[in-house]
Amino acid sequence: MSEHDGFRVERDGERATVTLDVPGKLNRVSMAAREQLASVFDELGEDEAVRVVVLTGAGGNFTAGGNIAGFLEVEPEVVSRLAWNVAAPERCPKPVIARIEGHCLGVGLELALACDFRVAAEDAQLGLPEVGLGMIPGSGGTQRLARLVGLGRAKDVVMRRKRIAADEALAWGLLSEVVAASELDGAVDRIVDELAQLSPLALRTAKRVLNLTYDGPLHLGLEVEGLAYGLLRSTHDFREGVEAFGEKRPPRFEGR
Repeated sequence: MSEHDGFRVERDGERATVTLDVPGKLNRVSMAAREQLASVFDELGEDEAVRVVVLTGAGGNFTAGGNIAGFLEVEPEVVSRLAWNVAAPERCPKPVIARIEGHCLGVGLELALACDFRVAAEDAQLGLPEVGLGMIPGSGGTQRLARLVGLGRAKDVVMRRKRIAADEALAWGLLSEVVAASELDGAVDRIVDELAQLSPLALRTAKRVLNLTYDGPLHLGLEVEGLAYGLLRSTHDFREGVEAFGEKRPPRFEGR
């Protein structure tokens, strides 16, 4: 286990867990933590032993947001680049699951939006309250939220500071799954186990294709998809998957 400014990283077999942990401050995310999170996700992306990453918070909350005073301590140019650090889960080639409970606000929601899957407890509250400080969400919040839930809903959340309850977020397509708080760990574990059994090469390629082409024209997306499909055709994992299917046995994927 390694520790950083307000979060820790633990590895358990093929799973790595990044836990935001700032007791008494609802796991606030400092400026330093943003940079460190970017580095950590880069490292986990290169670690061949890690198949899946889980991002979560300690003490019953994901995070209530950033360290507000910290924004006045850095230059405007630094603030304008914060989105790069918060987008680290999206750039990570491994599947990233946001495990959400309690508060998921501000940069917390922006981090969750950059993850591939968002699993939440029934008590979760999501929101982007930055306009109340005379600011806007500046780490991807306006862009990813609008793309996921539509412009009208995004304006409600951003411009009116609307809090989104877990059941509503699920209906919007903002969350992958909502469960009782007592079942949250089990739900995340099931997804981790499911993903860990699949080809890491296929998962990495699928994530890259989806992220690269989501807001592009259809013809471009089809071209990129086709190229990726052709590349995977020559891999060990594809051959293993086909042979395992024919032999009616579980495949043994190696990521090559």
